[in-house]
Amino acid sequence: MNRCGWHGDDPLMTAYHDEEWGVPLHDDAKLFEFLILEGAQAGLSWKTVLHKREGYREAFDGFDVEKVAAYADKDVERLLENPGIIRNRLKVNSAIRNARAFIKLQEEFGSFDAYIWRFTDGKPIQNRLQSLAEIPATTPESDAMSKDLKKRGFNFVGSTICYAHMQATGMVNDHLVGCYRHAECAAMR
Repeated sequence: MNRCGWHGDDPLMTAYHDEEWGVPLHDDAKLFEFLILEGAQAGLSWKTVLHKREGYREAFDGFDVEKVAAYADKDVERLLENPGIIRNRLKVNSAIRNARAFIKLQEEFGSFDAYIWRFTDGKPIQNRLQSLAEIPATTPESDAMSKDLKKRGFNFVGSTICYAHMQATGMVNDHLVGCYRHAECAAMR
């Protein structure tokens, strides 16, 4: 079975590639989870974050955006003591700040889903890449998303993080054309 190849021989990364990456998401709770995890990845590998995902789910109340938005200083200190997550004060504070901004977007647009998918006109961008070297780090869409999210109070949402979010949530199909998941994800909306 042909796969993209970036997952290596790690079973968790392979499962993520096979089951989640590139699948169009329209669930605000999952979109929030990926936003937090992608921000946590800044400067690190996705493998590192993926292996701490369960720790994040426990530490951040199952990624309940309302609960995370209500976190106070004592919660920040609690999180910074938790070895199940990446203990970086800027990233922890960013998760809380982004939860608050996320809720404002939900109020303005009816859902985060309605807001975020505007950057791809409501449908996944279907790339036809032949090699991993062709996968971009950013695109005009991720640039626009980053700029708008920052304007709305988000942080740890640079264009590279936004593009990784787009890949993870199926806003863009970057499975290589030789990968068995390319056609499967292309058929999803």
